[in-house]
Amino acid sequence: MTNSVSSFLTSAPNDTNVENDSVVSNDFSTTLGALILGLVFLVGVPGNVFIVWSILARTRRRSVTTLLILNLAFADGSLMAITVFFIVYLAKQSWVFGDVMCKGLFYLCNTNMYASIFLIVLMSVHRFVAVVLPRRTSSLITMKVVRRVIVGTWVLVMVISIPSLVFRDVREDHDENNKTRHVCAPNHTLPRHVRFQYAFETVAGFILPYAVIITCYVLILRRLRQTKFRRKVRSENLILAIVVTFGLFWLPYHVINMMQVAAEWYDKDSPKRQRLDHITQSSRVVTSALAFISSCANPILYTFAGKSYIKQSGFAFMARLFEGTSLDQAATKKGKDAVGLTTVDSTSGSGPGIHITPNGS
Repeated sequence: MTNSVSSFLTSAPNDTNVENDSVVSNDFSTTLGALILGLVFLVGVPGNVFIVWSILARTRRRSVTTLLILNLAFADGSLMAITVFFIVYLAKQSWVFGDVMCKGLFYLCNTNMYASIFLIVLMSVHRFVAVVLPRRTSSLITMKVVRRVIVGTWVLVMVISIPSLVFRDVREDHDENNKTRHVCAPNHTLPRHVRFQYAFETVAGFILPYAVIITCYVLILRRLRQTKFRRKVRSENLILAIVVTFGLFWLPYHVINMMQVAAEWYDKDSPKRQRLDHITQSSRVVTSALAFISSCANPILYTFAGKSYIKQSGFAFMARLFEGTSLDQAATKKGKDAVGLTTVDSTSGSGPGIHITPNGS
């Protein structure tokens, strides 16, 4: 994940001592890339800003889930905001912002992308705790503890994004007319550097997080089958939709990552190496574009989840949705049949399908 943006803006395969030609040397790729990023910017920035505003200004009751969604919207919105620099990069087909901005902007990109998946992991772990281990841990999971965990998560993602600072530089490139341009590109001087960065980002940014997420939901489903509580809970479905959407958009990118790592184990002139390089080079733009789109998908998911509130609440519908998914752990006091779950709203058929009882957090 730490090189997703760079892979979209520079071609993927690497020679031993120098990166291959960048995507900005291809007119079709730059046009397609600028179009995708422009659409992502137009949808992602206002969408995530609206979520942040809804939570900070309109939501009266903030739960653990709401706090995690707030941080997720901040991470996605920040990522979308800086895409304007990459749109300029693609439009001009040259990096005009200097070496410091080259490293810094890609570092911010990678930090926010790591933050997105780690926050989704925290959502899944929180649901696991609320459903499977409510009595044992409900007194320990206070908002103060949650805030500390979130701060620790941001510190962690800032640390593991450091490779984007190390393996990143501005270099000179020449087009077919021998005109010099500047490219903000990965700078892997040795094959093992390529293997390390792409393998690390896939393991740390996809395989391990999704192993945790899948484990949590398997245990949650097992627990639900052991209880008499069979009703669908919208907060559960919303988080699951976020998880599935993120995975679908990122899986193709990480498959290409692993193919690129595999290519580095073959000799430069090996037919297998050439085949793998061709596949990664021809597929990287599409898979990276999908990864970018994932960062503006959550506001759309929230809108669909809260559509029943739009007529009665107007622009406050998002706040109503988040209040509907707030205070998730209250049901731990309701007994065995509703262990770890929110209570069902039996008073209205037009709401989000759940009603949460406060627990004082």
